[in-house]
Amino acid sequence: MKISLLFLIVLLSAAACSGSPDAKGAQQVSSAAALPNASSTPATANGVRPAQALSADGHPTSPRLDSLIKGTAPVRGLYVFRFATHSPKRMKRLIDLADSTEINAFVIDLKDEFGLNYTSSDPMVEKNGGVQSKASKLGVLIDTLRAHDILPIARIVVFKDSVASRNNPKHTIRKQDGSAWRDIKGLTWVNPYATAIWEYNFRVGDDAIRMGFGEIQFDYIRFPEPYKSLPPQVFPESEGRTKPQVLADFLSTARARYAKVGVRTTADVFGLVTTVGGALEVGQAWEPLTKVVDVMLPMVYPSHYPRGSFQIPKPNADPYKVIHIAISRARERDEKLGIKGEHVRPWLQAFSIGTPKYGPKELEEQKRAVYDAGYDGWVLWEPGSRYDAFRPALEKTLVSRKKSPPVPRSAVRLD
Repeated sequence: MKISLLFLIVLLSAAACSGSPDAKGAQQVSSAAALPNASSTPATANGVRPAQALSADGHPTSPRLDSLIKGTAPVRGLYVFRFATHSPKRMKRLIDLADSTEINAFVIDLKDEFGLNYTSSDPMVEKNGGVQSKASKLGVLIDTLRAHDILPIARIVVFKDSVASRNNPKHTIRKQDGSAWRDIKGLTWVNPYATAIWEYNFRVGDDAIRMGFGEIQFDYIRFPEPYKSLPPQVFPESEGRTKPQVLADFLSTARARYAKVGVRTTADVFGLVTTVGGALEVGQAWEPLTKVVDVMLPMVYPSHYPRGSFQIPKPNADPYKVIHIAISRARERDEKLGIKGEHVRPWLQAFSIGTPKYGPKELEEQKRAVYDAGYDGWVLWEPGSRYDAFRPALEKTLVSRKKSPPVPRSAVRLD
């Protein structure tokens, strides 16, 4: 079944005309059924309340979409930022791109660093909505994507949340004098050890599932960088738990919650996590996290690797080598844990930083590196969700390209 794109445009345009967001206010949108009042549901031992009446039913589906939701088909997706979802014209263009290429998923900002991209009927969630403009009739858009066999994935930014930290000051990261700690940009972060913050983000995921999203993807599932120029970070409620442990606990709790309704939990991590032996200072470590999610999404952007990484003089100029080494290492580490299948889905670079300017050739090299490393899925990141320049590198239909057995890392020349 295909819902007409004209139908989408009419609905979104009508909603846009019903109220215009200004600089201080956010346009209201319809939402799914409300969660029960928090006070009516007893908390579990860790302070997190179980999801109530959570269902993923009632939305357009098909065998192809079901295979994406269940993880039996590879996901090849695009990032769709907040403001693209506000424009019927831009969404039509992106849907047209997916309909005519191998693209079969959109990672959509549901909650970013600046709050929600929708209006929630759950008071606990809406309290932290923020003042940025919000998508109108987001549920209509999600059902339209599903009708086009496009998997809607909810991107939820977790701990880099200046809105929630401002509204819940007792759950912020602290300085040694008890005042709020701020990052290098002057922003406060919520405390990853605070289970009240967990519950808030879990309820955003609940809203996403009711709205029709088929996957919950957590981003900024980490601590802020502890730059030496900044004061030490203090974490109330830590109770002796390590950073990797608390991040893994958050993800495992989320996964158990959403698995009950057949929705997978995935996590974005720094690209370096695939090759660094221990934990990064931000708390991300491969083994603790990969065991508690359905898919890991390392951000293996070649431009983000320092010169000389993997003995490569200019990583940004050698996207194939960088990504093949990084993703091969991720696969090897997963296999040692007995984890197989499409458990790694890297973020690929669809933007330019420095030279060379990235285009179809660089994307083709990145895709080939993923396939040679033994995986079929990937997602493209372009901050403004503009992908036309990369269309020539996208196949017209989805065809499995992964190598079996994978090309060994030793086969990639480093000279």
